[in-house]
Formats: sequence, structure tokens, C-alpha cells
Amino acid sequence: MQRLHARYPFLQAARESVATEAVDLATVVETDDAVVDRARERVVAAVEEGETGEPRRDVRTELLSYPVARVLVSLVDQPVLVRKYARAEAATAYDRFTADFEDTTELKSVENTGVDLETLLAEFDLEGAVSETGEGYRIDVGAYLPLAADLWGDEWRLVNRALADGEVPVSEAELLTLCREAVRERVEEGLPFDVPDAIASALESEAAAVREVLSDLDLTREIDTVVPELFPPCMKALLDDIQKGEHLPHHSRFAITSFLTSIGMSTDEIVELYRVNSSFGEEMTRYQTDHISGETSPTEYSPPSCATMQSYGDCVNKDDLCERIAHPMAYYERRIDDTDDDDLEDWREARADGEAEAD
Repeated sequence: MQRLHARYPFLQAARESVATEAVDLATVVETDDAVVDRARERVVAAVEEGETGEPRRDVRTELLSYPVARVLVSLVDQPVLVRKYARAEAATAYDRFTADFEDTTELKSVENTGVDLETLLAEFDLEGAVSETGEGYRIDVGAYLPLAADLWGDEWRLVNRALADGEVPVSEAELLTLCREAVRERVEEGLPFDVPDAIASALESEAAAVREVLSDLDLTREIDTVVPELFPPCMKALLDDIQKGEHLPHHSRFAITSFLTSIGMSTDEIVELYRVNSSFGEEMTRYQTDHISGETSPTEYSPPSCATMQSYGDCVNKDDLCERIAHPMAYYERRIDDTDDDDLEDWREARADGEAEAD
């Protein structure tokens, strides 16, 4: 088992390494607490932080925690967990391979623990679909479309690309984002799967712990109450910017829109919020909102975690509760739970009453 495989456990070579070692997962989950602990951490960190946690120094522990983590995801068997876990593994891989590409000197040292772009493209059968140009890269449209399908933002729509000769121009940063999507698709492929009873029994407590984390974060879209005063500071700030008619960057727009859909707001209600913006386009706003909510896409997007909000600079005005919370939805649920029902006035009802009085 190589450190490279532990860093990139989704690689075909990593799978072959585990197979060559004739590792019996049933034995591992029953006897190796370090592997099981790390596997649980991978999944929990995926839910709470959008990444896979601190890697272990022991190569065997780190590598074997990946297939065990996939078993845990399969045992819990929740679509939201599958999506968040695959995205977290892809995000971690993205951070690693972008660092590898920037640090070519270190990669030539005693042990090669990183990958280069050529190797990464070959891993996903993209080497023949991608060509380098003087201004960036071009990728065959047939390879581009499935990789860009789950990406949010106008810039990824084919209509906004200078398609020529069956190829789509992309920058280096965009190509790496597409590689991240290739990793996500591979991780998500085959999940969930049937788990043998012996392994399921051995991991029963770990699966229960993951279910509890999911329950605590309330990522299952059961909230249907809109009380802006109780929003987490980050979402309150983004909502204020919308109501002031300010232009939001794509990541901020995605964050607030996914949050609003997650608390029960309809596409029509969200479109009305954006209408005050001078650059408002109803068709595009409706398309983006429907995509995020899962109306026109195979994925119902959850709001970004606090860690992701911080990385994009959208985490602002943190309060004491923020210090104990890992996700904006968990913050909002806590505030709602701590508020008397009589004091919970849904913004939509108040607005409707105001419009009725005006008439």
C-alpha cells in the first residue's frame, strides 16, 4: 500500500492495491478500531464540514478507511448523505491535486505521493478529450456536458461557451473543477450498495452515530418556516444584500438560494426577492432556483457548510451560537427550537397580510 493510494483512494490503482493485499473488510471492521474510527470521521466530516477530516499518518489506516466509509454511507442509505459524502471526497481530492500541481519540486523527491494533470486525466479516460492551447484547454463537448451538468453558475451552460469543432474552451481552473466532478461521480457511483449482515452488525454503532449527525443538522428539508430574524448571520447578510439590490457573486447567490429552498420557500417566492436587482432576469433566476431545488436537476442541493461559507468569505458577523454550529441549517433549526411558537411569524404570511391590507 502506497501513500499515493491513501491520498487518492478512488484511484483504480488504489483499489487494485487493496485487492492485491487480499483485505477482508469483515475482519477489518471487527478488529481494526483505527480504521473504523477514521471511516466514521470521514463520513461525519463530510456532513458537518464538507471535507473528509484530518488524514492519518498510517497508510493502511487511511487507505482502508475509504472503503469502510463507503460501507457506512450505504448502511445509512440516505440520498443526502451519498451526495454530501461524494462531494466531500471530491473536495478533498481537489485540494490535494491542485496542491500537487503547484509543488512539482516536492513531487520529485524520494517518494511520489502526488499526481500530475496527465495522470489525473488518464484516470478518467479524459486524456484524449482534452487538449492544451495557448490560452488554456479545450475539451470535447461529449466529455464536458456530463461533468458540467451538476455545476451551478451561468458560466457552465453550454450556450455561454464558444463551442467550436465539437470542443469547449476552458481555463486551467475550470478544467480542474471538471476533474473534481469526475472524482465526485466516481465516488458516488454504486452508492449505496447492499452490505453483508456480518459487516452491518459490526458497524451498527458507527452507522447510528452518522444518522444522529444527519438528524442534528436537519438536512432532510423538513423545515417550512421563514423567519429572517432567526437566520444565521451569514444568510441574514446575504438576504440584506439581495433586498438592497446588490449583485451577489455566484457562490453567495447559490448559498442564499439553497438556504431559502431548504427552509420551504418556493421558486416564485425566491424570484420575487431577486426582482429588486437592477440586473434581474426572471428566466435565468427561475432556472437557477429550480436547478438548486431539484425541480429540474437530479440533485436537491443543500446549503454550504460553515466551513465552505468561510472559505468563500461569506461567513460574516459570527455570534456565540456560530461557534458551536457547523452548518447554517443547524443554526436556524436551533434558533427556531429556542423560540416560542407564538412568536414565530412566517415572513410569507406577514407579507401576504400586508398586501391584503394595502388592497
